[in-house]
Amino acid sequence: MPVSRSYDPLPSYPPAAGEVTAGWSAPAAELPPGPLVLAVDGPAALDWAALADGLAGAVRAAGRAVDLLDVRAHYAPAAGERIAARPVPADDPFFTPLSTARIEDLFDAVPHPVRPSGDGVLVVYGPGASLCGPDVLWYADLPKRYAEAAVSRGELPVGVNLGRPAGPGDLVRLFYTDWPVQDRHRDTLAGRVDRWIDTQDPARPASLDGTALRGTLAHLARGPVRTRPYFNSTPWGGQWAASELGFTPQAGNTALGYELIAPEAGVLVGDRGGAQVEIPFQLLCVEHPRDLLGEDVHRRFGTSFPIRFDYLDTMGGGNLSLHLHPRERYMREVFGWPYTQHETYYVTAREDGSRVLLGLTEHADLDTMRHQVEESITEGTPLPVEEYVQSHPADVGQLFMIPAGTPHASGAGNLVLEVSATPYLYSLRLYDWLRRDAAGASRPLPYAHGFANLDPARRGADVTKDLVQQPRTLRDGEGWREEVLGALPEMFYAVHRLVVASGHAVPDDTAGRFHILNVAAGEGAVVETHDGRTHTLAFAETLTVPAAVGAYRVRALGGAEVRIVKALVVEP
Repeated sequence: MPVSRSYDPLPSYPPAAGEVTAGWSAPAAELPPGPLVLAVDGPAALDWAALADGLAGAVRAAGRAVDLLDVRAHYAPAAGERIAARPVPADDPFFTPLSTARIEDLFDAVPHPVRPSGDGVLVVYGPGASLCGPDVLWYADLPKRYAEAAVSRGELPVGVNLGRPAGPGDLVRLFYTDWPVQDRHRDTLAGRVDRWIDTQDPARPASLDGTALRGTLAHLARGPVRTRPYFNSTPWGGQWAASELGFTPQAGNTALGYELIAPEAGVLVGDRGGAQVEIPFQLLCVEHPRDLLGEDVHRRFGTSFPIRFDYLDTMGGGNLSLHLHPRERYMREVFGWPYTQHETYYVTAREDGSRVLLGLTEHADLDTMRHQVEESITEGTPLPVEEYVQSHPADVGQLFMIPAGTPHASGAGNLVLEVSATPYLYSLRLYDWLRRDAAGASRPLPYAHGFANLDPARRGADVTKDLVQQPRTLRDGEGWREEVLGALPEMFYAVHRLVVASGHAVPDDTAGRFHILNVAAGEGAVVETHDGRTHTLAFAETLTVPAAVGAYRVRALGGAEVRIVKALVVEP
């Protein structure tokens, strides 16, 4: 019988076939006889020079001649500017829409290399290498968190941004140009990649052959699966995840916990303690959208996984910035996302007296508020936030609904589970408590975007009535009940809670739409599917239950009641 356990920061799954290999030697030795062209494609951010050197050495050690061709040398002049997303308005220093360019747009003409003679291997490498008509195609990857963290620290070498061989790394380019272009390109290759290579350890990369990759994706898309979590540090961050979950803070705190944010999430595949590859969670959506999402959700959202789970840790930290998110039309027309970022906050833990800021006060004057926001930026004067935004007690177990356009912030002393829509790159900040970063600079505040999207109707008593809802029982049975914690007509997803007594289990069914589960209280649970799969879930862990699972049950572990936050799409 499964027993409760502690939070696992490195959940992993065995490959459905084959095995994960460490180093270059085995993949190089398994190349088919030549002559052949081997393309190694992948994102701009990884160390391509080290990859080419390591791979070439392994091919030579296998007794074959090798030549190298870096496709980046064949990019068009100013290729990076050709693919760049353009801000709206043109002088916007904060955001751009998502780039709609293709990797092909980096080239005036894609090189078509000639096969070498004899048994030789020509290695064509770099972003776009797959366009060169190779005999064998490998994809080398580096999880996005590496590039984001390194650019933030100013540590990445020149050339980290796609198509820009000079200049320091730039986060705006990374988020809005590089990632959309590279992700679309990667997604088109998944069905024909001959080997997937994880370069987190550049001296000893881990890899999985293409057949095993696709078999593993098919298997994972039909059973409960958990992505690899990690925490970022920010000026407002707290200490809860460090003290309670064992994470080591990158810069002194564990502010933003990525439990499941599909564009950046990965699934670890391989033996625990041995070689592992991290496969982008997004590939499950691309290769098996109906199994993972369900037919109705796939029809509405394509291959975009539309719900995310993350932690906002301010326990021992400070208030989040006062901010809001774009409303539907603005998000679509200005930023290019087809759906917007509605949010909810579920309070998992708190310190005495902690609060959540949400919604306008009854008599908030938005013209005066804007004037004072501008004055706080230019003069450094504090904004009297609670004259404009309501303050609510952050009671453990309370869900706060945050539809797009609603000003909000989690206060100091909270651990908030944020259940929200996936478009996560457009936080329209109005005020950041006059904080400065380590370099002494104020945080950029795109307040003009914020006021263009602020919903003046979310104010007064309607905020408590509509956005601070009380649980209502949806269904129940012996030792369990399912509650609706929050649902709004304009939000495409709802947040429920399973309350399961010790020794009991609650039956459930995806009914053709994925579920996401998070153990918010208690020792943990075990998820059991109708086809015999089981998955243990500890306190604070998050699990995706694909649509293809169908009937399943959730059994409480330990001697106390277990409470599980559940999210699902309700309006496709």
